[in-house]
Amino acid sequence: MEFGQSWLLRYIPALTQYKRTHRGAMATTKTATLTFRIDPGLKEALRIAAVREHRSIANMVEVLIRDYCGRNGIAIPEQSRLFDDGQKLMMD
Repeated sequence: MEFGQSWLLRYIPALTQYKRTHRGAMATTKTATLTFRIDPGLKEALRIAAVREHRSIANMVEVLIRDYCGRNGIAIPEQSRLFDDGQKLMMD
């Protein structure tokens, strides 16, 4: 057995135990799809930033938006206030 496989086999039981003890720890939230076009250079910079932060590109975009909003006094509404009956997006 190779080193990588041996490590993985030792890691799987620990991961399984973690999932069992931390089940439900994260709140279930809805997500919205956002599609946009971006300059290839900016996309590459975003990818590099995400890798450095150990994040997905989508999560890195969320972090950047939250940071911008925080620095510019833009409130981010709670998800529960955006949805009526947990399903329909409420429009002002």
